Order: sequence, then structure tokens, then C-alpha cells
Amino acid sequence: MAITKDMSIIEVVQKYPDTVDVFVNAGMGCLGCAAAHFENIEQGALAHGIDIDALISNLNDAVGAEA
Repeated sequence: MAITKDMSIIEVVQKYPDTVDVFVNAGMGCLGCAAAHFENIEQGALAHGIDIDALISNLNDAVGAEA
């Protein structure tokens, strides 16, 4: 299953631990914060000024899925 921008951050991290480095390297190092529990990836990326398309591509590369 491909990771999509509407998935929750915490859901992705719990299901795919290999994505932690991708989030951190992109500038989203606050994976343990409260927002990670209710924000989806797109919301988190927008809050941090991160290119959502590049982030999704990198997340899917990390888990070996095709976006």
C-alpha cells in the first residue's frame, strides 16, 4: 500500500518505522508531538514548509511502495 498525503503521521510511523528518518531529514522532527497524532502528512508538511510531493515520494521510496 502506498503512503498518501491524507494518512496520519503517527499511523505511517507506527506502520512503517523506516519512515522516521525521512520525516526527520525533511524537517519534521517532532514526531512525538501531539500534532503528529491528529495531523495528516499534508498538514504537517504545510506547517513546516515542506514540499508534500517530494515528501510522499521519499516516504514511499523508504518503504518500497509506489505512490
